[in-house]
Amino acid sequence: MINIDKDYLSETECIDYNNSVIQEKVKELKLNSDSQLKYIENAYKFVRDEISHSWDIKSEVVSRKASEVLINRAGICWTKSSLLAALLRANGIPSGFSYQFLTRADDNADEGYIIHALNTVFISELNKWIRLDARGNKESVHADFCLDEEKLAFSIRSELGEVDYRDNNPDLDDRLIKILKESKNILEITTDFRMY
Repeated sequence: MINIDKDYLSETECIDYNNSVIQEKVKELKLNSDSQLKYIENAYKFVRDEISHSWDIKSEVVSRKASEVLINRAGICWTKSSLLAALLRANGIPSGFSYQFLTRADDNADEGYIIHALNTVFISELNKWIRLDARGNKESVHADFCLDEEKLAFSIRSELGEVDYRDNNPDLDDRLIKILKESKNILEITTDFRMY
C-alpha cells in the first residue's frame, strides 16, 4: 500500500475546502455518487464541464482559490485544479498538482509559454495515483476520466520545447499563487518560466 503524505489532504489558501460553498457542492456530489470512485468521476466532470475556463469565455475575473472558482463558475487551469483538489480532499481523497510547460500558440513558440496545471488523484481501490485534466474541453481539447490511460487536454510537443513534468505536488506552486494575487486581469497572465 502506498503511504500518502497528509499534505495531499490538507486545506491550504488555494484549496479552501472548508468554505461553505465547497461543502455544499461536496454534499450534492455525494448524493449522486454510489462509491468513492464515482464521486471522483462526478467531481472531475463537474469541474471540467460546469466550470468555464476563463480564457475560453474571455472572462477578465481573477478567481484565486477554489471557493472563488465555484462562486464565479470560471477559472484558469491552475484554479480549476484547486477546485477539483478541494472537492476531493473535502471527501478524504488525496489529490495534488502536476504541471506541463506548453506553448501559448497552437503551432509555434513565438508567443512564449504557459504553465498548465492538472490534478493528481490517489485511487485507493487501485492503490495508485492517476492524473486528471479538468481544464475544460473544446474543439481541440478532449480530456476525459480514465483509470487505465491518461486522457489529458494537451499532448506534449517536445520539438517546440514543451515539457510534461509528470510531477505530484501537494499545493499550487508559490510562483503561480503570487501571479494570481498580483493579476488584475486573467487574460494578461503569462508564465514563461520553467517549473524545475
